[in-house]
Amino acid sequence: MTKVAQDYAVRGPDLPEYDWHPRTLAWWETWRRSPLAQEFGQTDWDFLIDTAFLHSQMWAGEVRLAGEVRLRAAKFGATPEDRLRLKVQIDQEAEQVAKTPVPKARKARLLNVVNAS
Repeated sequence: MTKVAQDYAVRGPDLPEYDWHPRTLAWWETWRRSPLAQEFGQTDWDFLIDTAFLHSQMWAGEVRLAGEVRLRAAKFGATPEDRLRLKVQIDQEAEQVAKTPVPKARKARLLNVVNAS
């Protein structure tokens, strides 16, 4: 079992220019800050960008894409079940030690993105 600890670093690229759904923008930032992202290579980020496009289309009403988005996100450990299958564990003890408060400006931006959807 591989353990990863949350370090709150932002990894990966920004999304390319596109009319992204607000939920997708929030979803992307979650992946960029995920402890799992410590293990992502360039091809992983490329695959996630393609998945973000599908995610945005799904939230815009193309619900038929939900299954594909779920399968793609599972490859990266989106749920506890996915992480068990991948033999990856998020070190909760280290996460509690590393946890820092979210700056007010960032929190306001994230809430604006979520509330805009």
